[in-house]
Amino acid sequence: MCQGNSLQAGDKRITAMTNVLFIHQSAELYGSDKMLLMLLSQIDRAAFTPVVILPDAGPLKTELEKLSIKVVVAPVLKVYRDMFRPGNMVGFLRDTRKGLSIVNKLHKHHAFDVVYSNTLAVMLGMIFARRKKIKHVWHVHEIIVHPNFIAKAYPVLLSRYADRIICNSEATKDNLVKRINSLEKKCTVVYNGLDIPPLAREAKGALPVQFLPEDIVITLVGRISRLKGHKWLLDTYYNYLSGTKARLLFVGSPVPGQEHYLKEVETIIEELGSSDRITILPFTKDLDPVWQATDIAVMPSTEAESFGLVALEAMIAQKPIVASALGGLLEIVVDNKTGYLIEPGNSEKLAEAIANLMNDISLREALGKNGRERAIAEFSLKNYVARISEILCDKCIV
Repeated sequence: MCQGNSLQAGDKRITAMTNVLFIHQSAELYGSDKMLLMLLSQIDRAAFTPVVILPDAGPLKTELEKLSIKVVVAPVLKVYRDMFRPGNMVGFLRDTRKGLSIVNKLHKHHAFDVVYSNTLAVMLGMIFARRKKIKHVWHVHEIIVHPNFIAKAYPVLLSRYADRIICNSEATKDNLVKRINSLEKKCTVVYNGLDIPPLAREAKGALPVQFLPEDIVITLVGRISRLKGHKWLLDTYYNYLSGTKARLLFVGSPVPGQEHYLKEVETIIEELGSSDRITILPFTKDLDPVWQATDIAVMPSTEAESFGLVALEAMIAQKPIVASALGGLLEIVVDNKTGYLIEPGNSEKLAEAIANLMNDISLREALGKNGRERAIAEFSLKNYVARISEILCDKCIV
């Protein structure tokens, strides 16, 4: 663990605080948002002074301020699909000037040693760090494969503008290195980690939805989006599970501006005539009641997850997992030991795995127990914070 930078002053050694500017893409509390919050809740404040820039106010800002961390709302120069249209480029340039003006003022006060860009989506840290010749750590939480020109552009940016790259899984690292081999020497894999509290033992019923004792609750937690697999799970339910004791529980909200995904899911549920067996709840910060009500956790992603934080959360809650055999999920879920890994899009295999768990409570308990033990051994928050802290120390200007 870093204890600050030791600087020579005559015959004395002075311990200097490491000032870190953290720049993040959103103020919500989904995967990468949670990991930033977990990091800053545990980082050694005797060694690091964090300042955070977020694009707007939201629950993440609220939680960080509870920790007495300075949070500033400013343009983070977030990348999005339509940004290269002429009108949007004008706005991006305007935001660039505004963002740099704000961060320059912060730098005059805090004299940042390191800039930490959390996710590939933010460009402000890259530009600011290069202009001020400050060490830049870029934490990659994404596997980007399309659009193709974006997938090719990011490794180039990382090779030029990142002094150190943190990848949240081997799958994330491989997606970069296969495009530019020289990134191998800059990349370090640091698996996400979470605090692991004692198991909650409350009965079902703490949610705004009622389940019968005989119901088998199958839960998908995550944004309602193209890649999380809601439609695949609904297709599987309709064709294989609709006459069983299965109840589907979706927990999550769409990305602002992409509410059409939620509408599509709601339309499918209505057409299936299964609204009494399928429940959608909006995003909630407190997932404890969700996991307490859950019998089987599913992550039927249709594209590679870079990590799959929900899988780790389910394992901590001692729930068996059925997940797509893609990306970082392959590094979290151990097939036939903590859950099942399924070929993406194979509804028959997905239904078979769910049915096996539905019909055997002892199997659910055994896989859930194995999952929690794996989470404790491999994905601790303490190790996550220690690894990130070492990297931030290593990149300080001494």
